[in-house]
Amino acid sequence: MKRLVSIVIAACPLIVASQLHGQNPDESHWRLAWEENFDGSRIDTVIWSKCTRGTPDWANTQSSDPRLFEVSDGTLKLRGIVNDDLEKDPSPYLTGGIWTKFKKGFNPGRFEVRARLQGAKGAWPAIWLMPFEHEKDEWPMCGEIDIMERLNNNHVVYQTVHSNYTVNLGKTAVPQSSGQYLIDRDEFNVYGVEIHPDKIVFFVNGKPTLTYPKINDGADGQFPFYKSWYMLIDMQLGGTWVGDVDPKDLPVEMEVDWVRYYEPVD
Repeated sequence: MKRLVSIVIAACPLIVASQLHGQNPDESHWRLAWEENFDGSRIDTVIWSKCTRGTPDWANTQSSDPRLFEVSDGTLKLRGIVNDDLEKDPSPYLTGGIWTKFKKGFNPGRFEVRARLQGAKGAWPAIWLMPFEHEKDEWPMCGEIDIMERLNNNHVVYQTVHSNYTVNLGKTAVPQSSGQYLIDRDEFNVYGVEIHPDKIVFFVNGKPTLTYPKINDGADGQFPFYKSWYMLIDMQLGGTWVGDVDPKDLPVEMEVDWVRYYEPVD
């Protein structure tokens, strides 16, 4: 994600109310293999860990503070807050995120996440995929798939692929590697992606948005995507891309209803 790259804006139709909960995948092509419904009162630590603090913009406010995480009423809440103890932690803001890194990898398939996003100046919630064996290649050669990123309180989300081809070579227009797509910003929306041997297909509420094809047999690191991935779901605050945070808008929250992974039917 998580470097500033040239963004290509795609035109998209309005999403009508009947589409807000998405459409079930074609059962002749996809089989539900795993789901997370956030039942109970705590995160399943067999599958998920809390994201750790790091130097990139997306990670530099990540914290394990329990106020940032809540599992209740069948949803996961991830929050961004003003830090009220700068002696304990010098970061002015704290954010919560979870990932399946080192715990659960997913083979190429279809991923869907149903989530509702609160808005705030400087808020940057995201749902994304990184290679499960990412240490074999440095970013961006390893590839990255951003299923959803939303800035501030916008009516649109970004869906993007990153690779050596798009970042280091700057080839983001042909084929188009990113787009903006309308959501109902006050309600739950379903964000999805399918990983095929020859293309990546993104969805919002079950409707295809952006298709990123493999070209020239993936030369120049153009298509490093057909492999195993781990998932990240995180609230983020501030950074070069989203801009400054307004503390008066905090706390802010992303609420996740469920996560589903489908494997292709043979």
